[in-house]
Amino acid sequence: MNAQRLPDYLRHMQEAGQNTLRYTAGMDKAAFLADSRTQQAVFFNFVILGEAASKLMAGHSEFLIQYPQVPWRAIRDMRNQVAHGYFAVDTNVVWRTVQFALPDLLAALPAIIAAAVQHDNAGDPPPATAV
Repeated sequence: MNAQRLPDYLRHMQEAGQNTLRYTAGMDKAAFLADSRTQQAVFFNFVILGEAASKLMAGHSEFLIQYPQVPWRAIRDMRNQVAHGYFAVDTNVVWRTVQFALPDLLAALPAIIAAAVQHDNAGDPPPATAV
């Protein structure tokens, strides 16, 4: 697994989370539940969050174990529910996730991204190219 992807995946998560909060800013639960366009935008960003978490779990588990406070598996599982659950997605759960879990994740990510960049910079040098 390409170590350079570690900070990239984390940044993808950060961007998707920020987009989600921006899309739902100023909304209350009733407005969110009545707005299918915003719901679909949030679902799409949950897919991005979960796909990145899945890639991280597959290729960077040794790094992730340093951050047990982040529910990596739950993020991946939410992606699977949104991507494969179709019309069975519980929008009440999605709303609670946006309101409570997502801000916690976004608060943790800057330090995790910084550690990932440091991890990459401390890694092995790139292989020599043939002449």
